[in-house]
Amino acid sequence: MKKYFSILSDMERKIREGTYLPGQKLPSVRSAAASYECSISTIIRAYLELEKRHAIYSVPQSGFFVVEKPGDWRDNREDTMINFATVMPDLDAFPYLDFQHCLNKAIDIYKYDLFTYGDPHGLESFRHTLVSHLAGDQVFAKAKQIIVTSGAQQALQILAKMPFPNGKTAILVEQPSYDIYLRFLETERIPVYGIARTAAGIDLNELEQWFRSGDIKFFYTMSRYHNPLGTSYRAAERKAIARLAGKYDVYVVEDDYMADLGTERQFDPIYAYDVSSYVIYVKSFSKIIFPGLRVGAVVLPQRLLDTFHAYKIYPDTSLLSQAALEVYIKNGMYERHKHAISSLYASRMRVLNESVERYNEAGLLEVPRIGSGIYTQFKMKSTVNMEQLIKRLAKRNINVVSGKAFYSSDYLKREKFLRISISQTQPEQIDAGIKAIVEEVRQAHRWL
Repeated sequence: MKKYFSILSDMERKIREGTYLPGQKLPSVRSAAASYECSISTIIRAYLELEKRHAIYSVPQSGFFVVEKPGDWRDNREDTMINFATVMPDLDAFPYLDFQHCLNKAIDIYKYDLFTYGDPHGLESFRHTLVSHLAGDQVFAKAKQIIVTSGAQQALQILAKMPFPNGKTAILVEQPSYDIYLRFLETERIPVYGIARTAAGIDLNELEQWFRSGDIKFFYTMSRYHNPLGTSYRAAERKAIARLAGKYDVYVVEDDYMADLGTERQFDPIYAYDVSSYVIYVKSFSKIIFPGLRVGAVVLPQRLLDTFHAYKIYPDTSLLSQAALEVYIKNGMYERHKHAISSLYASRMRVLNESVERYNEAGLLEVPRIGSGIYTQFKMKSTVNMEQLIKRLAKRNINVVSGKAFYSSDYLKREKFLRISISQTQPEQIDAGIKAIVEEVRQAHRWL
């Protein structure tokens, strides 16, 4: 099955990136089977699936051809901006037709339920579906521990506001971290402490000192594909965080919002190492499907359920969205799309890594080598004027984001970097953009 998904996603990528042009004939079934080293039946299945998705069409006795799509959104854009700032998923990678089918199916299945307000915990059948879905990421939980939320942000906000059994009030946050959550914590005037996280990881001794201090309610962390760094914790770090949580009565909120965008094998989240029930697992479906879907889930220890329920009074997550996503997962469409989009982003990250090696010979930028996800960090010397750099890049139609916004306002030990996102950049744009960034950073060094 994995071989089939790999072939299907590779064919989709070649069509999307122009290796196979509109109207072009695809390789014959036999030659494709030889190329992919698989059976003829696997290629036929892949071609039929692409035909169902209206990506190709068949001509009797002639073969399969790429569908021509006049008015394609990329062809009509006048904007030539290379956008390394956006975090929105690639519009071309959205599973429109598949999800439209699931919406129609969900209406047929749950037509009467859709006229009710629903359960604040989430659609019961959907939560049972999530039990097996999450188990694929080594998150083993019962349906009653899973609460469906209106995106991951709602879960994070409730957790920040609600009291915890340990009686503590402060939140320990990685610096840098998720900017919107940092601004929320500041607006709500919730006590926040910061601990440095770099491309090299986190200082576990310092983390233990904070946990031992007796003041930390929970530690908020992104274990993989960190925003904005793009890096992931090593297995030893994940195990240590879980152990320290149980030892010092400190909870860990693990925001695994990028779980489905990785190509790494056997990445077990912190939750998988939790033997004391101190890890809260938060998952979002926005990055993999549609941001507008607004469906997330939180897996809670038993002792936190009643309090979380009390703070989440209303059934505010669309029943139709939950029902459609349930159908999407059960039909195997989610797994197929997950493989396709993670492969897409991994291929773009490879281009980025190659471009950095090509143009950053002088080592002006410190860039971690990242294989998956959509983010990476371009760290530079503290003497570089970031505002001027961003303005010069904007004049060259390159949109980037400074790392400054990803720190708490009162946190002083900041690294100077750009957060680079490849979610909507094509390979040729990535190469041109990296070249321009290195040129402008080199120019900035000459002015110092």
